[in-house]
Amino acid sequence: MSNDCLIEISIEDQLLRYTSLGHCVQYSVSTALNGVGEAKGSNCTPRGWHKIRACIGAGRAINSVFVGRRPTGETYSTELAQRHPQRDWILSRILWLQGQEIGRNRFGNVDSARRYIYIHGTPDSEPMGVPLSHGCIRMRNQDVIDLFDRVKAGTPVWIQLHSFRTIPCRNL
Repeated sequence: MSNDCLIEISIEDQLLRYTSLGHCVQYSVSTALNGVGEAKGSNCTPRGWHKIRACIGAGRAINSVFVGRRPTGETYSTELAQRHPQRDWILSRILWLQGQEIGRNRFGNVDSARRYIYIHGTPDSEPMGVPLSHGCIRMRNQDVIDLFDRVKAGTPVWIQLHSFRTIPCRNL
């Protein structure tokens, strides 16, 4: 875990990139089905500068189920999904985001933390690389655990529309 790291998310590419001290790791993600936006109730993924407000789920088993940022004691399975077809599954780990731009993604009707915007695990049956979330950034469970182990509260997060194609990994 490094103090000098950055998470960047490309909406266009549906990729999350973690960069730290010469390391660059990319993960496929799923952002909001409704696209980008900051308004409360929009079910959109917010743009701009954020930081990790809290890292939740350390030591929990892969596929642990969370509701309201608390573990339920359940482990995700197809049988559990069939019993609760309306749940928006938040699994394995949660990185709770807090906006850093007042009026854009912090405070008032655009507050990412109050909108409960997370980077979190989702069932492995859900597609990555396709925007399908309710505003959060969904990841494969093993990927979110890997990312979780690399970061800490306070890690900066940049969420952008543009592709990474023309932006090389930075050597911090």
